[in-house]
Amino acid sequence: MDVIELSWWQLALAASMVVVLAGCTAVMRLGMSRSLLIAALRTVVQLALIGLVLEALFAAERLVWVSLMAVAMLLIAGREVMARQKRRLKGGWAFGIGTLSMFLSSFTVTVLTLTVIIGPDPWYRPQYAIPLLGMMLGNTMTGVALALDRLTDTAWQQRAVIENRLMLGQPWQEAIGDIRREAMRSGLMPMINAMAAAGVVSLPGMMTGQILAGTSPALAVKYQILVMFTITLGTGFGTLAAVAAGSRRLFDARERLRLDRLAVPG
Repeated sequence: MDVIELSWWQLALAASMVVVLAGCTAVMRLGMSRSLLIAALRTVVQLALIGLVLEALFAAERLVWVSLMAVAMLLIAGREVMARQKRRLKGGWAFGIGTLSMFLSSFTVTVLTLTVIIGPDPWYRPQYAIPLLGMMLGNTMTGVALALDRLTDTAWQQRAVIENRLMLGQPWQEAIGDIRREAMRSGLMPMINAMAAAGVVSLPGMMTGQILAGTSPALAVKYQILVMFTITLGTGFGTLAAVAAGSRRLFDARERLRLDRLAVPG
């Protein structure tokens, strides 16, 4: 199957349609035209830069460069998790919990997938490792951010209920148990919805990209199923770890609710 090359003028045509959309939002006074144009510009710059980085990375194919790239992606994802929380934990805990939970889940699942299931030679081959880790971190980041945001915000809103349960003698795990469960559900729900709608409502991004690049639909489907299962594993375990660590941080050694450890939204 031949792959149709895209020229710059074709990309410029697509960009012009985004500009038209921004103009429409300006006419309707939605206040989003500037944000839309900035986001489009960032997309072009960021993807162009990452394209250059990946070209060099694919050519070098060395573990040290792949590891540095993976660490950079993890740190950026950790920052995004922290930024997406309305009431985040103070003192770097929001960044630390999010980053550590993503590291334990996404990195573990990615390495196992590369070494046991896909098996490229070498196992850290950038063509497989970087895209797989990127999809893993992107989805895990969303799940962890949603879960931690729901956990801290709901704990703040229901602080009186939690404190009453503590005064009745319940351990902190039971006092905040229903809030923890709802937070975990919030983190897992996007991936559950994505799996339920895959192939029926929409074609997932990786499968679409492979088909457009000339891969046979049968092979693209196999890779997409593998990716969705691994992403679900990474998101699930990352969410569970983040909520467990975050909820523990909301209580001290004497099992007192410590909402002073939450930052006030700016």
